[in-house]
Amino acid sequence: MAHKKGGGSSRNGRDSNSQMRGVKVYDGETVRAGGILVRQVGATLHAGKNVGVGRDFTLFALVDGVVKYHWKTRTQKQVSVFPATG
Repeated sequence: MAHKKGGGSSRNGRDSNSQMRGVKVYDGETVRAGGILVRQVGATLHAGKNVGVGRDFTLFALVDGVVKYHWKTRTQKQVSVFPATG
């Protein structure tokens, strides 16, 4: 019986790519229309004014403006985008 494993290929390298979830744009920052605000699992943060929801619960801006995180109810937070008044 051989006691060396031989010069074959590596047995590692089968892990999946990360999904890079989390908050991408924070409170008070400016965002362009279509910009991703949050990547999340389920509706942890809810969409407010001028914010759309993707099929994987990604929140994105519908207009150019400033991001604001605030309470929707006592237990639910939501994200809104307010157009920059110029």
